[in-house]
Amino acid sequence: MLELTMATVSGAEAGATAGMLMADAPSEPGAVLRVGRDRSVCRLGTPDDWLFVSRVHLEFLCGPDGNWQVTWLQGSQPDPSSEVRLVAGEYAQPLVYGGTLSLPRGGNGEIVIQDRTAPRSVNVGFYHEV
Repeated sequence: MLELTMATVSGAEAGATAGMLMADAPSEPGAVLRVGRDRSVCRLGTPDDWLFVSRVHLEFLCGPDGNWQVTWLQGSQPDPSSEVRLVAGEYAQPLVYGGTLSLPRGGNGEIVIQDRTAPRSVNVGFYHEV
């Protein structure tokens, strides 16, 4: 099971959270959870006017072995207006535009989508239950 929580954070003050959403999916091959502005395909939808987030920005996919990975899907622009990083404990790694990272099995952490032009972010917490 992969459990996701999403908080949208806006403002110069740390912790000025606008909303919190949750989603989960069983760790079965082919299971998918998406994050983005298009609520028709994304289980976790960001504010419509947050254009630094693509219509479908992140895709969490369960592989044939039951392990989850996250992909920063390329949007309609050649250069993104955000930065994405995976944080797990004291470990932090940037996720490149169009790139994929494996989530720690049985672990937890956060994927942060940071706007490059304003003090706002989308923080997607994950917990991979084994």
